[in-house]
Amino acid sequence: MSLSNHPKAYGSAAVAVAFFAGVLLTLGFKDLYPDLERRYRRRRGQPASSSDSRPGSTYLPPVKLEDHTRSARQSMVALPIPEGIEGCIGNTPLFKIKSLSEATGCTILAKAEFLNGAGGSPKDRVALNMIKMAEEEGLLTPGQGDTIYEGTVGSTGISLATLARAKGYKAYICMPNDQSTEKSDLLHHLGATVERVTPAPITSTEHFVNLARTRARQQTASADDDSKGFFADQFESKANFQAHFQTTGPEIYHQLGGQIDAFVAGAGTGGTISGISLYLKQEMGMGPNLKVVLADPEGSGLYNKVKNGVMFSNTEKEGTRRRQQVDTIVEGIGINRLTENFEAGRELIDDAVKVTDLQALKMARWLVEKDGIFAGSSSAVNCVAAVVTALQMPKDSRVVTILCDSGTRHLSKFWKRVGEIGLEQEHEDDLLVLLGIEPEG
Repeated sequence: MSLSNHPKAYGSAAVAVAFFAGVLLTLGFKDLYPDLERRYRRRRGQPASSSDSRPGSTYLPPVKLEDHTRSARQSMVALPIPEGIEGCIGNTPLFKIKSLSEATGCTILAKAEFLNGAGGSPKDRVALNMIKMAEEEGLLTPGQGDTIYEGTVGSTGISLATLARAKGYKAYICMPNDQSTEKSDLLHHLGATVERVTPAPITSTEHFVNLARTRARQQTASADDDSKGFFADQFESKANFQAHFQTTGPEIYHQLGGQIDAFVAGAGTGGTISGISLYLKQEMGMGPNLKVVLADPEGSGLYNKVKNGVMFSNTEKEGTRRRQQVDTIVEGIGINRLTENFEAGRELIDDAVKVTDLQALKMARWLVEKDGIFAGSSSAVNCVAAVVTALQMPKDSRVVTILCDSGTRHLSKFWKRVGEIGLEQEHEDDLLVLLGIEPEG
């Protein structure tokens, strides 16, 4: 039986053959078309189009199917999520300050402590540890109106005020009235009570630290309720240097694989330089292989204590000081008494560098101009001392220092002074000439 005897079957077969022939013709013409197009253009004298470079056939890579189901997402390894703002403290970056490294021939590295997530300074570590230890000892109980009292020039108070709210406490801060106003303004916005007082000697009951201690005792002794007043006592509390021994020191060591030649830092309470030095020199056994250098501003007696064993400064003679505490525009470091925290690591400090106010101001402006770093006054002092230290070290040595806080906390005083003396218009490209530092040798 032939297809001609069955018209319907014959028609269906013809359609099928035509369909497959059309498919084959289309596929073949797709590959043939570019060649035909090129020949046609050459005959007409037209330039070849950019499409001539395309291959005769188009290759499509195999499609990769991804599993976006809930079970697949749950099987992925997730990064740990911090628990509250206190979980954002620590593990700050360590980075190379390029301009200072190029100027000295050493690698100068900065621990970016201004990136701590609560109060934006190394005092976050200290404040958190002081609160934890107070809770363990029953000196603080969250949710019953307990208040944390502290005498501070700013940064510790900011960290305490932030963490107090996060952990169910109130904060009461006593500070000298010659500190930058943005610090006290910030404390107010953080919900702290701020008492600004006239600077007074540490022997006076009106000294800001002694006043905070008194206010804490007054609340605890009050019969109005069961709330307690806790005096944090950052200058003498062991929780201070222990915070840096337990966290900052180990971070620096592991970030550099233990390859550190010098560590440079200022001292206010002394907790940072002591805690880190104790960890690196004793805990990790670096000992004499690590040079620890104190960065000290004008008017502070710590430089003389390290260099000469005597707590004395000519600018601290009676009747010669411009202000009661320390004769400098720098805030946060420099002191004229020995604290428990400084004493904890004093024997591990190998050298000290005295930094003038003018050097600190110039360094702050240099860091903005050359590196885009907007630092506070104590950070500027640390960087000057790091440069001086690097010039005394073998080439390619690694020198680590601390960037404590941002320049935004120093606008009305330190950075205002930078503008007043015209440093924002100066453009000196030689760092050592700018700072008035003579290179070693």
